[in-house]
Amino acid sequence: MVTKPEIAAALEESRRRTLALLAPVPDDLQHVQVSELMSPLCWDLAHIGHYEELWLVRTLAGAAPSVARYDDVYDAFRHPRRERPSLDILDAVGARAYDATVRARVLDVLDAVDLDDGDPLLTDGFVYGMVVQHEHQHDETLLATLQLMHDFVHPDADGDGTAPRPSSPPSAAFPADVLVAGGSFVMGTDTEPWAYDNERPAHTERIDAFRIDTTAVTNRAYARFVEAGGYDDPACWTEAGWAWRTEAGVRAPQFWTRTADGGWARRRFGRVEPLPGDEPVQHVCWYEADAYARWTGSRLPTEAEWELAARGSPAATANLWREGAHRFAPSPVTAGCDRASGCGASGMLGDVWEWTASDFTPYPGFRAFPYREYSEVFFGSEYKVLRGGSWATHPSAARTTFRNWDYPIRRQIFAGFRCARDG
Repeated sequence: MVTKPEIAAALEESRRRTLALLAPVPDDLQHVQVSELMSPLCWDLAHIGHYEELWLVRTLAGAAPSVARYDDVYDAFRHPRRERPSLDILDAVGARAYDATVRARVLDVLDAVDLDDGDPLLTDGFVYGMVVQHEHQHDETLLATLQLMHDFVHPDADGDGTAPRPSSPPSAAFPADVLVAGGSFVMGTDTEPWAYDNERPAHTERIDAFRIDTTAVTNRAYARFVEAGGYDDPACWTEAGWAWRTEAGVRAPQFWTRTADGGWARRRFGRVEPLPGDEPVQHVCWYEADAYARWTGSRLPTEAEWELAARGSPAATANLWREGAHRFAPSPVTAGCDRASGCGASGMLGDVWEWTASDFTPYPGFRAFPYREYSEVFFGSEYKVLRGGSWATHPSAARTTFRNWDYPIRRQIFAGFRCARDG
């Protein structure tokens, strides 16, 4: 049973993280849109407060909106990201003040609310968990926006000009794999108190035996694909993928650049540094992941295969995120087997989001809760499912049942992949 002090602590942790990520960013830069794919940072900051007010003050206490026009300005479904800079949004100072005012009201409501009154929003503190996860998810969005900035170096992302060195010998050129026995298993959850509607209900899936890589595909392995001409070979790509690659003109993962000696470097939070070979590749879209898999004679795992293979991943080390200055990058795949799942696959939670072969569709018996716009409106073949969470994902959303989704062309997210093949 989740207690009020635990809820208050989770709310405080999420806000502390949000403000810490933005603290080094000058206020004027927080008002700039760095890409049409992303909102200005101060829009995200105020949206976090608006969402919190909507659910934890207005819904729970029946209060009127503090500022009526915010229902339009900060509704993510009314205005696509490219439009948001033209709206009458709060600046960074105003967004921080608004969030603080909302939080004070939220804590007053929490003090008075009865968590045991039978309201499904309050059962196990669900609505509070939803809001906490929402803020942490936007923190990951803030990090993706900061990564896209060319003129800002984030001081919390270490950058001494050298690639991080693994503590063990370099990984093999290509990952090993492990056999996962087929059969029936229960997918999804009915018991995780803060799970979203798209993770529910738990249901039985039957799959054939398959093999899955023991690690995510590394920068070293992916560079082999690049050097072998994979971006120039239409045989590696689906028809839609080749059309995207041709139109976009890409020849390597986003943020990779050539060095004078013909190698590779990457730009990470404003710094250019040597490409670390043993880290999971990041900033590849689904089409790139699928093309690499085809090049190796493999495929991407389905999300059912991924969830089965991820079972048993240790919760204590499931996510690399921690407070304070940190690397802002995934751990090398050589980090060790203490993070392995039950089948022996390592790093399935908390290094990079991993693309799967699956479209984002509802589970049998799905019921939208508490609103359709979180999951239901996105179901369909337009979106591909990602699993596992990244180094930027807070532990509250790092679980084997969590489902993320995005368009197959998206590269700014902290996404990589691992390969699978029939057993």
